[in-house]
Amino acid sequence: MSNTPARIPCTLFPGDGIGPEITDATLRVLDALGAPFDWHEQTAGAGAAEKLGDPLPDAAIEDIRQTRLALKGPLTTPVGSGYRSVNVRLREAFQLYANVRPGRSLLPDCKFHDVHLILVRENLGGFYVGVEHFIPIGDDPHAVAEATGILTRENCRRIAEFTFEYALKHGRRKVTVVHKANILKSLTGLFLETVQDVGRAYEGRVLLEDRIVDNCAMQLVINPAQFDMILTTNMFGDILSDEVAGLIGGLGLAPAANIGKDAAIFEAVHGSAPDIAGQDKANPTALMLSAALMLEHCDLHEAGGRMRNAILATIGNPATRTGDLGGPLGTRAFADAVIAQL
Repeated sequence: MSNTPARIPCTLFPGDGIGPEITDATLRVLDALGAPFDWHEQTAGAGAAEKLGDPLPDAAIEDIRQTRLALKGPLTTPVGSGYRSVNVRLREAFQLYANVRPGRSLLPDCKFHDVHLILVRENLGGFYVGVEHFIPIGDDPHAVAEATGILTRENCRRIAEFTFEYALKHGRRKVTVVHKANILKSLTGLFLETVQDVGRAYEGRVLLEDRIVDNCAMQLVINPAQFDMILTTNMFGDILSDEVAGLIGGLGLAPAANIGKDAAIFEAVHGSAPDIAGQDKANPTALMLSAALMLEHCDLHEAGGRMRNAILATIGNPATRTGDLGGPLGTRAFADAVIAQL
């Protein structure tokens, strides 16, 4: 029998801004690794909105329905007006309820050497999904802005069960549930209550503690090593995961996985950085690490480990870092250095 792995169809979004550059760098490393993906390239974001009139065309949605797997470069979301976030629409379309964001100290000379946590963010509810409207008063059509946060017990239970099972599978010993139940007593109170209820089935195997979100934010910058896994709501997860990225060297080092029952999408946490697009300056590490997560999701653990180790060795050497980390390399040269480590 052949040891050649079966081909895996995967939807590919090169993205906006720096997206095509870091996607190309990531694909080159995957090719050098012999990763068995058959890429289905699709357009989304600002480019699709301009060319096709829709930032998330039907063809892209249908392709993910077929492949059930996607690697996505960063997509531009207009601030304050314009079309709705493509990331949010994708999460809703495929019920990608779990957003997994690892944070790990990668640089030998970074401020914190002992960060090695996993943040799990509920991906479909809360304030982040953008259920909001204006209320006109007199001549002012935008006199009042109102937003609604929505969480269901079913969704809280689902993300809690995912997190505890993830902890067992990956050898994690503690889950910290982060909330604001002292103020948002119903919205995040339901989240806390449901996580605690689910956690009782894991007593003796996974320790559960809780933190109010502002205290968690402070504790992260005082002693991040105290955290093993963080489980929180959508908006809090978005904010805290960026804080974790700051502890380890920036968003250029922060990968993410969006997991649902029938599909998974892997992406860098950072945005499209149009100010440096096309200049060969972008750090592709976050998307490369996301691709390593995707390999492991596809049960290609050896390949995922090799890719991650090659990335760690490359950024561990100041001479082979990108400019955002004080190194001399551009995007393409960094990919060359990772390939050399392979």
